[in-house]
Amino acid sequence: MSEARDLIDRARAAARHAHAPYSRFAVGAAVLLADGSVVTGANVENASYGLSLCAETVAIATVSAQGRLRDVVAIGVIGGMMDAAGRATGSDPVRPCGRCRQVINEAAQLSGRDVAVYCAGAEGDTIANYRLSQLLPDAFGPADLGIA
Repeated sequence: MSEARDLIDRARAAARHAHAPYSRFAVGAAVLLADGSVVTGANVENASYGLSLCAETVAIATVSAQGRLRDVVAIGVIGGMMDAAGRATGSDPVRPCGRCRQVINEAAQLSGRDVAVYCAGAEGDTIANYRLSQLLPDAFGPADLGIA
């Protein structure tokens, strides 16, 4: 199985745990670390909306809590509208929002990698392949503060 397909499949599994009662849009993310381990996340909405967390942010924060932010190699992201049973649907690839791109960039700059970003729809077979630098060119990050 390819790296992209494996991460997308794990992201789909994670999306089943999305808490998205307001938008009804479930998102799952799976982050590949340098040692081959994978950390997943799902979006978590909040009634105050502004306190909601994207799946990518949940996954990257979990990686950071494990002290492994510099180990991020790739991330797979899926998303789609939830049906009556709470399953994500849709075939068009979903890409990380701007905030999530910036969060992924933090790990990318610290790791010195142009992180692979694999995007798919909840049910779609098409996987769009990117490098973070394509999704967030000229990003501001740790290197600009002399940290990376």
